[in-house]
Amino acid sequence: MERIGVVGCGLMGSGLVKNLIKHQYRVYVFDVNKEAVRRAIDMGASVCETIPDLAGKVECMILSLPSPELVERTMEEAFPEINEGTVVMDMSTNDVGLTRKLALKASERKVNFFDCPLSGGPAGAESGTLTVMVGGDEEGLPNAMPVLRAIGSHIEYLGTSGAGQIAKLCHNMVVGGVISLLSEAFMTGEQAGVPKEKIAAVLQKGTGQTRVMDVFGPNLLKESFAEVIFSLSNMRKDVTLYRSLAESVGVPTISSEPSRQLLDIAAHLNNEQKDVTAVYEIIEQFTGGKEQRRRLFNK
Repeated sequence: MERIGVVGCGLMGSGLVKNLIKHQYRVYVFDVNKEAVRRAIDMGASVCETIPDLAGKVECMILSLPSPELVERTMEEAFPEINEGTVVMDMSTNDVGLTRKLALKASERKVNFFDCPLSGGPAGAESGTLTVMVGGDEEGLPNAMPVLRAIGSHIEYLGTSGAGQIAKLCHNMVVGGVISLLSEAFMTGEQAGVPKEKIAAVLQKGTGQTRVMDVFGPNLLKESFAEVIFSLSNMRKDVTLYRSLAESVGVPTISSEPSRQLLDIAAHLNNEQKDVTAVYEIIEQFTGGKEQRRRLFNK
């Protein structure tokens, strides 16, 4: 494969474009955001004005989109023009049922559809060191591997269609839950008289050590949530998809539901475009706010 199309050139998609070009692929992009398109052009990509135009030009089509609805709409526009033998890689985090539906439609057109959600964030996309969780037809995987290796350093084949999304939803539920727990634990420590920086240092030297702290901890410790590593909106979407998945297989969500509810509250208070660590502010508000904490430490 030489011609790759990328639909969605945002925080993750721009890094994908960069590394595909670095590996000598001819990259075509589509995005409704003009600034995202401009960045892709500056990196050397060609622009398509419509999704059908892009679908008809490429041998591999990558989706990096923020919602299942957009993924479904994109594929409905692409299917009439997509060429037989094209490989589609949905690198969005998506609904498992929709993923399997799209894979079936693709196979009817002799198109190979892989669900390939990612872990590693914008930094991993930029450096080409993402973890890629792959679900789909194993026989078609060798044809897809060169593209996957251009954007990721850990490619995990997990099973048939939907398996990649199942793993990603479980992964993101754990990440979202740990962020909520860190926020609560830091607030508890501070209210009891130990600064969160000291709590964090102990966690990272003990059995509570977590990669989530490495990635999201700086925002929590600085109490600065405008720099988006992973948006609260996207995490809320993912944990809601996780809940649907768990319920569909009869698993009670008694551990994860409080984290989902906390994200809902944060979203209703206009935090959706902030980093997911903004849940810390919600716990702070429930606790009494910054003024109470200042009084505590100034005693």
